[in-house]
Amino acid sequence: MSSVVDIKSLTSDELKAFLTENGFKAFRAKQVEDWLKKGVLSFDEMKNLPSELKDFLKTRCYISVAYIEKKLKSRYDKTVKYLFALRDGEYVESVVMSYRHGMSMCISTQVGCKMGCTFCATGKSGFSRDLTASEMLAQIEAAQRDLDIRISNVVLMGMGEPLDNFDNVLRFLELVTSEQSLNIGARHITLSTCGIVPRIYELARHDLQINLAVSLHAPNNEIRRKTMPVARAYPMDELIKACRDYFDTTGRRVTFEYALISGVNDGDDHARELAQRLKGMNCHVNLIPVNSVEGAGYTKSDIKRQQSFVNILAAKGIAATVRRTLGSDINASCGQLKRNHKSKEDK
Repeated sequence: MSSVVDIKSLTSDELKAFLTENGFKAFRAKQVEDWLKKGVLSFDEMKNLPSELKDFLKTRCYISVAYIEKKLKSRYDKTVKYLFALRDGEYVESVVMSYRHGMSMCISTQVGCKMGCTFCATGKSGFSRDLTASEMLAQIEAAQRDLDIRISNVVLMGMGEPLDNFDNVLRFLELVTSEQSLNIGARHITLSTCGIVPRIYELARHDLQINLAVSLHAPNNEIRRKTMPVARAYPMDELIKACRDYFDTTGRRVTFEYALISGVNDGDDHARELAQRLKGMNCHVNLIPVNSVEGAGYTKSDIKRQQSFVNILAAKGIAATVRRTLGSDINASCGQLKRNHKSKEDK
């Protein structure tokens, strides 16, 4: 299997070199690339290629495809949740959401996750493997093909920790923004991380102009350590410093994701402490009523508590909003559909 080439993860130059090294004309690379851009599922669909080249590609390469295993559509909005099957039998989840600015898709970067956040359904299923760049692209292509739409915004916030799959995510970002691929602008892409500090610095140095969202979920390190094991390796002060560096280097405002958990991190004192910690920083706080995850025992803050938290942050000069809940009737947050599907398979 190691000799089989993941053709959709190759850059234009790599594809051209691969074909010319194997005796084919350089212009064939552009033809192959054009077919891949159209989202073909097999080499036989590449009609203008000679049979010799198609036979070579079928022998030496494969096209990553995300097969729709299950699809859920919200009755309340246009949210669509997918469970995709990959070529090795693993599953990942993605969510398509409709906004005024276009269609946004939240994709997965790993099968499972190592981070172990207590409020996250994905981590409870364990970790299987990283996704390749082409498997990330395949999720978007599958949704576009199924819904007959164009995805205009991408969020790397599905299953997995993107910065734990750093090289493949960088390759995905290079490809997805390319004119020869999906051509989605970097400023329409958001990467969400739980806070792997060294990788945030490294990402900033690449200056990709993507948006950075950091899952903070606590006003101090003591609370954060109880819900997010990553805080034991990278304390909050180090994380905030890295986020300030990201803005200073890229000029891109950082978003902090904050899941409001009743009685845990949603008090007025918590809001004031958070505001003090973020003081003077160009950022936005995205408050998220926590999702109900089996076994976690968490409940979301009520509307009054949510608004109080927003008001305190605003009074301290910190921009904050409560995220609109989409697809609530289909458990649109990632991890839960895969867990339920696997448990049925195992019976």
